[in-house]
Amino acid sequence: MTADRRPLGRVWLVGAGPGDPDLITLRGAAVLREADAVVYDALASNELLELAPPEAERFNVGKRGHEEINRSQDDINALLVRLAREGKKVVRLKGGDPFVFGRGGEEATACAEADVAFEVIPGISSVIGALAYAGIPITDRRHSASFSVVTGHKDPTRVSQETRWRELATASDTLVILMGMRNLESIVEHLLKGGCAASKPAAAVMNGTLPSQQVVVAPLAELVGKVRDAKLGAPSAVVVGDVVQLRDSLAWFEKRPLFGSRVLVTRAADQSGEIASALRELGAEAVVIPMIHLAPPADLSEIDTALGQLAGYDALLFTSANAVRFFAARAGEIGLSTLEGAPPVACVGSITADAARRAGFSVELVPDDRRDAVGLLEAVSKHWPPRGRRFLLPQAEAARPVLAEGLREGGASVDAVTVYQTVAAEVDAAALREQLCSRRLDALTFTSPSTAENFVALLDEESLKAAAGCTIAAIGSVTADALRRLGLEPDVVPDEPTMQRLAEGLAARMGRESEGDEQ
Repeated sequence: MTADRRPLGRVWLVGAGPGDPDLITLRGAAVLREADAVVYDALASNELLELAPPEAERFNVGKRGHEEINRSQDDINALLVRLAREGKKVVRLKGGDPFVFGRGGEEATACAEADVAFEVIPGISSVIGALAYAGIPITDRRHSASFSVVTGHKDPTRVSQETRWRELATASDTLVILMGMRNLESIVEHLLKGGCAASKPAAAVMNGTLPSQQVVVAPLAELVGKVRDAKLGAPSAVVVGDVVQLRDSLAWFEKRPLFGSRVLVTRAADQSGEIASALRELGAEAVVIPMIHLAPPADLSEIDTALGQLAGYDALLFTSANAVRFFAARAGEIGLSTLEGAPPVACVGSITADAARRAGFSVELVPDDRRDAVGLLEAVSKHWPPRGRRFLLPQAEAARPVLAEGLREGGASVDAVTVYQTVAAEVDAAALREQLCSRRLDALTFTSPSTAENFVALLDEESLKAAAGCTIAAIGSVTADALRRLGLEPDVVPDEPTMQRLAEGLAARMGRESEGDEQ
């Protein structure tokens, strides 16, 4: 009999935090990037799922508080064990912290009993995170030296018998209730009967740490009515205690300039993280619907020929970080991993230059002023007078010919080689049109002419009109011109073509509009 030599896998129970994907721990992000399989809850952020390798298996087990679930806990336990026994690195991605009402203890026990190696990576629980984003410290020596945390749905049919609410009413300075919205009226009633003052400050925080966060503050006796009027639901954290009074002065999150705005990101999925993060930092919800994806050209012979002659060029010119990425990737595929002997490099701007340096190139020239093809042409012409020189220009399939033609007119030989192509992404056009027509998108961002062109191609007359009513941001003048040709006038064109400047320009524009509306 032959022994089974499959390597044993491992399970990581990872706390994803309360919602904001930036709150995952460094360790949690690291294991996600190495995962063979991700088993995740409904509350897990899509941006966190994208950290996992594209080929990793993804299993949505659908657990979301006390709502119906896709799989029973026993099924989830069995899935984790099975995947690990297949030799996979398995990330169990759980909202908040695995051991704070997350049933992580049961999953860890299942692994231990099956002799499957596991590791627990704590996360920020909404007990702390949602309250902090609402400007409510869970403790403060002026108001609270102790806190209690309890689940509000241990048994929905026996809320008073299963949890000692009357004792909890006075047991600590601050009481935090998770998953209690369904039974909130009964919970409040028992707290009042247990001696908690009707005037005790209380709050409910829905979607804590997200741009859709809503907070209701009221005396305990009025909380249920205020929550009902505001239509708050799950997931929400309820807090009762004098610390709630601090919200008036400490509510920092809602003061971000784009708080509550929903901003469309049309950039390719694998490149949307930077702008999504910049928008989130300013308080917006980034709605990522890629209009394009990037791929190598169908014919790689031109790249391979150029790589084989690399030492024969006087300079290598890059007009985008994407060109760097695809050119360097192909070099690695054919065994030129170090790119030693490559000619000096000129880059259109600092972002492209950083990408080139990371790829191992020696960057000699970056224009100081104008950071586009025209600016690079002027800089190259001064630094390396074109006549008699030979340049290699890796570029996109449909790149503008400005740089190549300008250098050729100056007497240079230019090999403009296609290293990547832009392909239209698959998009649910009906859903996109519905979001536009229902005014659920406040702003639209475009980072290339192709993102604008593919976006408009999906619209009908009504949704195009709705799009024109949004605040529109273009990364630079070329994209802005493309939008104008398509009938959309950009409101924001940053002075520098970076994601950070694009987000900041959008915030400044929408802030000015808000101030004008108030006057």
